[in-house]
Amino acid sequence: MRQLTFVDTGRLEWRDVAPPQLEGPAEALVTPLVVATCDLDAAIIRGRTPFSGPFAFGHEFIARVTATGPDVRTVRSGDTVIVPFQITCGECPPCRAGHTASCAGVEPRRSMYGLGAVVGKDWGGALSDTVRVPHADAMLVPLPQDIDPLAVASCSDNLPDAWRTVVPPLEARPGASVLVVAGGAPSIGLYAAGMATGMGAEVHYIDTDAARLSLAQAFGAAVTEGPPPRRLGRHLVTVDASASVAGLHCAIRSTAGDGICTSVGIYYGGEVAMPLLEMYSNSITFVTGRPSARPAIPRVLDLVQGGRFHPERVTTSVVQWDDAVDALLQPFTKLVVERGGV
Repeated sequence: MRQLTFVDTGRLEWRDVAPPQLEGPAEALVTPLVVATCDLDAAIIRGRTPFSGPFAFGHEFIARVTATGPDVRTVRSGDTVIVPFQITCGECPPCRAGHTASCAGVEPRRSMYGLGAVVGKDWGGALSDTVRVPHADAMLVPLPQDIDPLAVASCSDNLPDAWRTVVPPLEARPGASVLVVAGGAPSIGLYAAGMATGMGAEVHYIDTDAARLSLAQAFGAAVTEGPPPRRLGRHLVTVDASASVAGLHCAIRSTAGDGICTSVGIYYGGEVAMPLLEMYSNSITFVTGRPSARPAIPRVLDLVQGGRFHPERVTTSVVQWDDAVDALLQPFTKLVVERGGV
């Protein structure tokens, strides 16, 4: 089968590899139909991460089930499904508590698609002809027929990541204002702004990119252009999607007393100083880490079905499967790759 492989900075190529096979009764095989780029993917392609190739590329995808083991009960061949980026068992205590990012039933822990041996085991990538799903009932989410796959192609990762930054905090703090300090995780910041305005929140969005500022404004956010200042008001809900120390500190210092600041940026440069005295004095809650994608997916779909959130606005372009390499090497916020015949 064909598999898109990240080889090195700025270098991707299609390779012929052996197709995966069912290895257990609870597994499924799927054919990816629509694949979205994660914000991490752009950083990998441009050499801004410590991850080195080669490895199968892509981890946000919607797929068609092509085969199932005898123990699979929730999906069947022909179903269109969302595939979470994390490999999770659904049965261990963390999974049962909704913390699939900390699944203890899969070794190595923190396993995922699209990073190969970087995470200890190669589970393949989304830009492949076939992908094996080891815990089909726990992982796969049927896509509602009234939702366009192209609109929610990022439901594997970036959409749940954005959801956890604003939706649960706003449900716990009705009427709270939201600050999104954006840039380094560009689509997540925009998704967070769109979800928060969809919930009726007053949202302030800061970024240096004019196109993203325009998108945030279209979602209904008030926008500020420029680098993050030391502080930008006081908000009960803040999001650091900047992946910069200045942005992180701005989000923290802009968090009101007893508010919550969630950081989705990845900081590769070692230790990062934190304004702990201000955090302590304001009694804020600070959250960072990988999202637990699987439990959040149905909640994201609810926002889309209810018409409160339109993730397709963030998509830079939709390209065909064979055009993926050329498109991935161009600048984008959110690229969606479509296999013909979806």
